[in-house]
Amino acid sequence: MELIRRLGAFVLLHLYRTGVMGLFLVKAFFYAVVPPVKVLRVIKQIHFIGFQSLIVILLTGCFSGMVLGFQGYYSLSRFGSDAFLGPMIGLSLIKELGPVLTALMVTGRAGSAITAEIGIMRISEQIDALELMGLNPYRYLVVPNFLAGLISLPLLTAIFDVVGIFGGYLIGVKLLGVGVGTYFGEMSSYVGMKDVLEGLYKSLSFGILINWVCCYKGYYTSIFTGFGAEGVSKATTQAVVLSSVLVLVWDYFMTGLLY
Repeated sequence: MELIRRLGAFVLLHLYRTGVMGLFLVKAFFYAVVPPVKVLRVIKQIHFIGFQSLIVILLTGCFSGMVLGFQGYYSLSRFGSDAFLGPMIGLSLIKELGPVLTALMVTGRAGSAITAEIGIMRISEQIDALELMGLNPYRYLVVPNFLAGLISLPLLTAIFDVVGIFGGYLIGVKLLGVGVGTYFGEMSSYVGMKDVLEGLYKSLSFGILINWVCCYKGYYTSIFTGFGAEGVSKATTQAVVLSSVLVLVWDYFMTGLLY
């Protein structure tokens, strides 16, 4: 009976946390669409999530495209299809690798910092102080991150795609000898607006997902992970791991849905 009791307590606890997490998302959406919106906070978070992640995105996108160029060329040349290197790189980046790798990089760089910042505010009772001053913590802390993620992730994904395609061009055209016209001409023939929109929809959903998990973990740090530095570190680790896993899982469902 003790085993059954512990199993039941475990299930009930996680159902409770899932419900709290769902309500957190509903509240965030509600305060995001109902004015007023803290515009200056949104701009600040766009700078933090978007602009400050630019170097990481540029490096990751460039080397991802270069690796795709190498692997794609040697794989396609076995079948005499190296002329399709451009479409392969373009479709791989635009539909899958661009949105997913951008989301993972933003999670590691910005998501962890967001969780730690809100978590420290929670354990130091700064969030309680905001409520006492009549400020809504959702409007001040959560909504700006949601809106900044919605704006920043698609833009970062687009930059990732462009840089990745250029990296593939450097390897495929300049190093391995694929024709410039072949590389870009075949890409324009096989990559359509539907593929671009698929990557856009994924990046928008990833922006919501990352900020949802990271803000939630930081906001409820003292409840679910404990007080002090240990609680913040646990919340940050959980936020990064959970966000990364959910990005990959949601990418699978989005791919199946959009096909």
